[in-house]
Amino acid sequence: MISFECDYNNGACQQVIDNLVKYNNAKPTPYGFDEFSERAKARIREACGLPDAQIFFLTGGTQTNATTIDSMLYQYEGVICVGSGHINVHEAGAVEFTEHKIITLPDTQGKLEARVLDKYLDDYMHDGNKDHAVHPGLVYITFPTEFGTLYSAKELNDIYQVCQNYEIPLYIDGARLGYGLMATGNDITLPYLARHCDVFYIGGTKIGALCGEAVVFTNRKAHKHFFSIQKQHGAVIAKGALIGLQFEALFTPHEDGELLYYSLSRNAIKTAMRMKDIFIRKGFEFLVDSPTNQQFVIISNEQADRLSQKMQFTHFGQTDKHHTICRFVTSWATTDEEIDELEQILD
Repeated sequence: MISFECDYNNGACQQVIDNLVKYNNAKPTPYGFDEFSERAKARIREACGLPDAQIFFLTGGTQTNATTIDSMLYQYEGVICVGSGHINVHEAGAVEFTEHKIITLPDTQGKLEARVLDKYLDDYMHDGNKDHAVHPGLVYITFPTEFGTLYSAKELNDIYQVCQNYEIPLYIDGARLGYGLMATGNDITLPYLARHCDVFYIGGTKIGALCGEAVVFTNRKAHKHFFSIQKQHGAVIAKGALIGLQFEALFTPHEDGELLYYSLSRNAIKTAMRMKDIFIRKGFEFLVDSPTNQQFVIISNEQADRLSQKMQFTHFGQTDKHHTICRFVTSWATTDEEIDELEQILD
């Protein structure tokens, strides 16, 4: 049975496996203080155009979000996030488990609008009772969003300017960062993104790695005891080179000179656009117009039940009692043959 359920149910790309095997007997320094992790960090800094960036490796997205957000907030502060944001809906309250409230704002197709953020912060600052409320200490967005949509360079700049005006840091969740960067129509580059936020992470788990995320503090504002905070969160692994070796491979130029991370991401976009075109030609409608590897197709309940016998996908919700929102996801490992089989099934 073919699977379009998610983009993290594969193993790892061959280059990552090869790098792990090559240095399997190296006996590196533990806890991430090894030569492979340092080489990986240097390559990430170069790709970001930030020679002084502070970089930390963690194993998974929820762990990364909870640890990073907790490190940036005082105990009385919360994090601003759209209602559909990943930390609000799909992390089982991990951030709030650290005793930081998630302050939700409305979204537009998954995106936070600068004007909405500005109004909320302006209202808060002029509230005579604001000291009785949770203080907004951080703004969180995802790129791409939970609906596979993208911020434009202008939209990101506008949000960052609002954050700077109110002296609040901006954190970008990049679990699927590569898929956003390689999407058709995207006008944000990795260096641009790095210059328009205070911290972000590069997702490896969903893009070619067995596991691993790289947290990048862009302006040397990481907590001076971030490693200890990682440790407290159970987010430091003894065999830290496991993640360093993977990111070293992902941020190595591929055969055509492009970083492997980008090449892998392009495959997901190419196959997703083939998938999208097939659904369009078959007359299906979409929840949103996503240019990335997540496609949200509106299918009758009867059709969804029949399709679920032939392939794996996610039942994301309902538009009405007769129709289901079905999420179909491609990845770095999706093949043209799998897309061909999807088309045959739909036929």
